[in-house]
Amino acid sequence: MAIVRLKGFGEIEVPTGTSLLQAAQKVDAPEGYACGGVCACSTCHVIVREGLESCNEATDAEYDQLDEAPGVTPKSRLGCQCVPDGTKDIVVEIPEWNKNYAKEAEH
Repeated sequence: MAIVRLKGFGEIEVPTGTSLLQAAQKVDAPEGYACGGVCACSTCHVIVREGLESCNEATDAEYDQLDEAPGVTPKSRLGCQCVPDGTKDIVVEIPEWNKNYAKEAEH
């Protein structure tokens, strides 16, 4: 299990193998994911403030998408691609410009 703390949205324990985007969705954090979480945009850009070393390595495709994101830092990742291994707690910040407060209505 991995502990993910989303700044301003609480803490969640998720099974190992859960991406930061999936963790954010479990606590209804307004993280964007315009592409559906397939590494085809940068709307799920997050900053991993603590525990980044316990996450999988970023791929070239992820770095290519991060090149399009505003406010990228050395600790930036795409939430859809960043998966903690559970060895350390993770502290994540969703940048203000990436928060998506719009939700589709149920059909």
